[in-house]
Amino acid sequence: MALNLDDIKRIAHLARIEVSDNEAQETLNKLSGILGLIEQMQAVDTTGITPMSHSQDVTQRLREDVVTQTNQRELFQSIAPATQDGLYLVPKVIE
Repeated sequence: MALNLDDIKRIAHLARIEVSDNEAQETLNKLSGILGLIEQMQAVDTTGITPMSHSQDVTQRLREDVVTQTNQRELFQSIAPATQDGLYLVPKVIE
């Protein structure tokens, strides 16, 4: 895909960016280089290569799923201002 100065100026206009002729030429050179690299990467034969989620074969170390704190529900219920049938009672705020 080849770009020209008119394409760069049109893109700049659509993006509401003001570019001078010098900036447009620099942008054209940079975008042409990027598109050239993309074409080179697309030309590489990748048949038989499986996609990978990471460049290195790493796995995340996980800790054991062990309970570290005991159930303190009864303690919290005992210090709550008001409870009924295991539920916390709160004052009515809407009349």
